[in-house]
Amino acid sequence: MALKDIKTKIKATERMHKVTRAMEAVSAVKMRKTQAAALEGRAYARAALSLLTRLAGTRHVKEHPLGQEREGSKLALVVITSDKGLAGALNSGVLKRAVEAIEGRSIEDVTVFAYGKKGQEFFSRRGYTVARAIENKQDEIPLAIMEDLVTEITEGFLARKYDKAVAVYSNFKSTFEQIPTMRRLLPLSLPALADIVGGIVPAKGKWSSEEPIAAPASYEVEPSDGEVLGILIPKLVAIALYHMLLESKASEHSARMVAMKNASDKSKDVVRDLTRQFNKVRQAAITREVSEIVSGREALSV
Repeated sequence: MALKDIKTKIKATERMHKVTRAMEAVSAVKMRKTQAAALEGRAYARAALSLLTRLAGTRHVKEHPLGQEREGSKLALVVITSDKGLAGALNSGVLKRAVEAIEGRSIEDVTVFAYGKKGQEFFSRRGYTVARAIENKQDEIPLAIMEDLVTEITEGFLARKYDKAVAVYSNFKSTFEQIPTMRRLLPLSLPALADIVGGIVPAKGKWSSEEPIAAPASYEVEPSDGEVLGILIPKLVAIALYHMLLESKASEHSARMVAMKNASDKSKDVVRDLTRQFNKVRQAAITREVSEIVSGREALSV
């Protein structure tokens, strides 16, 4: 490789290093904000879901249309991904988990609600029906968006368009660990809610020592169970889904920061290797020129 080509590669890699370093710094700031929002929201989400969990074990919910099990195969799939890439295997992990969730079902039986461009493009290319596609560009998302989404899903469930509703997202564990997770939203059940609450409680920290939520032996609902639960269940499911979005946001920025840091470190290694190669080629050229000069002088002296 010529010296000019090596030098061009070095400059291009150095420019790339500046870009990845800047993206790493931006992602680090966003990561801290989204992590704080997700961690602070865990207590509120757990408190809201605890109310739903206490209701889920009663006959009121079991008899409610949103809590009845069905034998059908129609599925409403909520997929939470990012709009942008450069986040390592974050989106691919979520999409792989979503594919596992719909395994064994035909395309006609699956309706996708894509929160994020990556999920929308993935399922659209494969012929699935995307009932709603929502951009996932802003870090601050109003709860009303999730309430509208849950309202559409619950209305479809009550109209028997769907027999089951699940959500797939990236659950935030730490800066270096994000786990693709599937949670069942409808029909409402105590085991499904226990999984959601269990995922909210961190492995260590302020709320890690809280006792598990148990349903009471009896629970009175006034003024009527149908009226209260018809309003309460969709709102609390929306809170659960909104918290999944917060977890996904924290996971996205954490994964992108780590990916950009790895890219920055790798670019340093590439520049070092190219510089070493440049010096070797230049030294070889100098040695060759000196040898030609010495050979020419010896030829003239003869």
